[in-house]
Amino acid sequence: MPSQSHIFSPPRAAAVALMMVLVGGALLPAVAADTPDQAPPMALTAIMRDLGQDMQAVTAAIAREDWPNVARLAVRIGDHPQPPLAEKLRILAFVGKDTARFRDYDKHTHEAAQRLARAAQDKDGTATISAFADVQTACLACHQQFRQSFQAHFHGRQ
Repeated sequence: MPSQSHIFSPPRAAAVALMMVLVGGALLPAVAADTPDQAPPMALTAIMRDLGQDMQAVTAAIAREDWPNVARLAVRIGDHPQPPLAEKLRILAFVGKDTARFRDYDKHTHEAAQRLARAAQDKDGTATISAFADVQTACLACHQQFRQSFQAHFHGRQ
């Protein structure tokens, strides 16, 4: 078995990159053909729906000062499921040059959710509300940049 240092050697890394390009290239026709009638429901849609429900539940839990529930929900938000690889490649192909920004929004959401969980575990209401505002801000920024174009492209909605 090769050592860990050889797994991502330059030749192997190049082969992995080539495979990703080939897989991504094979999926590009699917991206171009996405219409409400042809595309199956996206996992991302269900993930976003569940995140919305968790965000609403956090709001209610904060109002009740139910810190254990806030902490539990914060972990779910920060560690939300990812779409399957094929769908992720379709999304990243669509996002294109804005991929880094798209990933940064997810990273900021994850980090803010971790702060939210810690603040709730500490039963610090002020820090909890501040961290939750950071989660909401990260979500809103991503939605403002990507939601309308995602819905138009992947779901045929304007």
